[in-house]
Amino acid sequence: MIVSKPKIKDSNPFDTISKTCPEKIGEYIDWYSPVDQKGRYLHYDALKYRVPEGLDLDLVWSIVKSARARQLNTLINIGEPRKACGFLLTPTIQKAISETDRNTTNAAVEWMSSKIGEEKQVEYLLNDLVEDEAISSSQLEGACTTTSAAKELLKRKRKPRSIDEKMILGNFRMMRVAWENRHKELSVDLICELHKEGTEGINDEEYSPGFLRQSNNVFVEDGDGDVVHTPPTYVGLKNRIKKIADWVNTCHHDTDSKDYFHPLVKAIVLHFTIGFEHPFKDGNGRVARSLFYWYMFKHDFSAFRYISISVLLKAAPVKYGKSYLYTETDNMDLTYFVEYQAKTILRAISAFKTSFSKTLKDIEEFNKWLWESGLIRQLNTNQQIVFQVAKSGVSKEFSTTVVQENLGCSYNTASKVLNGLVKLKLFTKRKSGREWVFSMLSQDKIQENWKG
Repeated sequence: MIVSKPKIKDSNPFDTISKTCPEKIGEYIDWYSPVDQKGRYLHYDALKYRVPEGLDLDLVWSIVKSARARQLNTLINIGEPRKACGFLLTPTIQKAISETDRNTTNAAVEWMSSKIGEEKQVEYLLNDLVEDEAISSSQLEGACTTTSAAKELLKRKRKPRSIDEKMILGNFRMMRVAWENRHKELSVDLICELHKEGTEGINDEEYSPGFLRQSNNVFVEDGDGDVVHTPPTYVGLKNRIKKIADWVNTCHHDTDSKDYFHPLVKAIVLHFTIGFEHPFKDGNGRVARSLFYWYMFKHDFSAFRYISISVLLKAAPVKYGKSYLYTETDNMDLTYFVEYQAKTILRAISAFKTSFSKTLKDIEEFNKWLWESGLIRQLNTNQQIVFQVAKSGVSKEFSTTVVQENLGCSYNTASKVLNGLVKLKLFTKRKSGREWVFSMLSQDKIQENWKG
């Protein structure tokens, strides 16, 4: 993952062009923009493949940089020695901000839930999505387990049996702490608490859960074992993290402020700063991503509980790594990292909306099929009640005793209700100890049974 460190060839490129190749000045002027014609914020590494033959690459780069310099604003100073981090708003980042505002606020989640109508089914959908970030973030860090196996671990709340399962469970706890502490201000203690929750009990000697690193023997390597980032010295680390926390706790989203920028941008920059400082011996990526979520939760973008950016980051880990390197190799221009995360967030929000739309469509189609098939009319009143409870997800398993109590009927009547649903090929049953446990078949299986 080697990335070129670009240099400005000429501080006054147009003066050079007018003297050496004035006939090409029009072609060079076309490059006087922070982004290319497709709206991409290109690093030198990517630009070099797109400059047409006949133009000097380094002159083009100097022109692009001079256009960016007019719009770059310093957001934060980090590291040791201190480095000013710049940023400018690109079309991609603006789209991500717009989609975030439209689809991820508390009000947006409530509205989407009301569209589905069947509250418990929405609840089951959301609980399932809550787990995705914890699982994918662990897989991004190297946990070798399937998503389905990880979900089973979390749903059954069983003890982890391997290092990989401990990572999954740790990330789940860390995300829960981020949610539960969303109303607090950021502090060194809170960052350390997140790290402790995420890493404790995995390999305490490797991680030192909850403690800032006490040496400089920490490096970031790529897949080939090459060192791609050497974090700043551990000397003064706690004070630098405190300064980051102070910056986070300062309000920058007051619309009357000249220093305004959107909470989404700030959350992404917080993610970057922790990755850059690497305050812990290991587990820094997980903490950085959890802090992104914590900040979004803090500012009432609650849909991010159900939106996993790591699902997408793990699909392209090299691009994720390069977004860090592009910033570091180009004078700490944060736009590269923010824009990459913005693209990821746009895709993640789209996936979240698709999950809701699919759930809504599935419910509507199944309810319509129940009436058109005549199945619903074959159920007596008690069977309709139990079937509706199962279909809406209020309860996944039923026993004769529980149905007897909930319906206020005799044991024999409750038994007939449940066994009747089995006979109609809507439910299945299994023995659990001395008792039979009943559960609804999948909607696909029910429809398949009734087609025959």
